[in-house]
Amino acid sequence: MSAVVVHVGLGGNQGDRLAHLQQAVRSLAAHPDFTVTALSGVWETQYVGPGTQDPYLNACAALRTGLGPARVVAALKELEEAAGREADGHLRPRLLDLDLLLHGAFAGRDGPVTVPHPRARERAFVLEPLAQIAPEARFPDSGETVAAACANIRRKPGPWVRLLAGCSLAPQRRDDGKEEQGAALAVHRR
Repeated sequence: MSAVVVHVGLGGNQGDRLAHLQQAVRSLAAHPDFTVTALSGVWETQYVGPGTQDPYLNACAALRTGLGPARVVAALKELEEAAGREADGHLRPRLLDLDLLLHGAFAGRDGPVTVPHPRARERAFVLEPLAQIAPEARFPDSGETVAAACANIRRKPGPWVRLLAGCSLAPQRRDDGKEEQGAALAVHRR
């Protein structure tokens, strides 16, 4: 397979959330089959699902890879496991969640994997960071741009999301050597 750009969602709501996302980016960059080409800002988001959980930090990364969708997801699962995520953590609090959102122009199933991610267009915590790095990317199953899907979800009620100012997936160091965490820049309701 020739190299394509894929988009991956990153998230977590346990422990040092920012440090876990930053480590995930370092792991993606070190992976022999991935080249990181873009990173979104970091968004704090209200948990979406049954019950209550602590807020998540979410972000998106663009990667260049020659792997097909099922192999990308297998590599992402290995990185989650290496970061300490427990198996079968769906809808449970987690240190790290890595989801394949888009795989170039591919739409459909590759083994157990469906692309684009089946719920990507329903989630502000996916669309806001994805729109930062790939607003003109299209969902290949519908032709809708990421920017249009993001604008659509902003018009609907739903869980809050806010971009964290001064917060980066690359650790930012202050003069005293400690990491900057950043303050809330904006709050959007879906």
